[in-house]
Formats: sequence, structure tokens, C-alpha cells
Amino acid sequence: MIAQSNSAFVIDFIRLMPGVPKTKVKSRIVITPEHAKRLLAALKDNIDKYEAGVRPDQRTDDCLSSR
Repeated sequence: MIAQSNSAFVIDFIRLMPGVPKTKVKSRIVITPEHAKRLLAALKDNIDKYEAGVRPDQRTDDCLSSR
């Protein structure tokens, strides 16, 4: 889960259990907007490198096109 304010982005990693309505935060990362942009750029760069080395049917394009 990702939330943001004027000064920070909060990224929560949660555990979802089937049949359990309540979730529990397992880890939380709080970063500045500038660092969030750097993280986004680093993820994009690494995904592009990954996709350059895999077959077209293994690429992640489909998961982003539904948004």
C-alpha cells in the first residue's frame, strides 16, 4: 500500500491472509518525494533491462495496461 503527504511517501508491506479481514503491516518505508522519484526511475531502469533479456510473452506490459 502506498500513501503520500506533502512531505513524504509511505510504502507499507502488508500480509494478507485468506479469510482474515484484518491485515498487518510487516514493514514500512517512509521516503521523501525526491527519493520516491529516484526509486521509480531505478525500478523502471531495472524492469527495462529485465524485459530486454526475456521473451515477449514473459514481459510485464499486460499488468500495467489495465490501469
